[in-house]
Amino acid sequence: MDARLNLFASPVGGQVLKYVTSAGKAISGSTLPHATQELVKIRASQINGCGFCLDMHTKDAAHAGETEIRLHLVAA
Repeated sequence: MDARLNLFASPVGGQVLKYVTSAGKAISGSTLPHATQELVKIRASQINGCGFCLDMHTKDAAHAGETEIRLHLVAA
């Protein structure tokens, strides 16, 4: 199976990665609780269709103390 997007070989991919990293820094520097930050990242991953990120942020949110109910309701 071929990758849909190679972020490191494409100049556009590099710009996308730069903006995603910048958005992540903005969220991390906010006063939003860590568990809620992870919910935001979960929703962004759902919108982007990134299964790897969705898995990672769901685990991080659970580790940060987020409840199962809220994890299941992010998509709603």
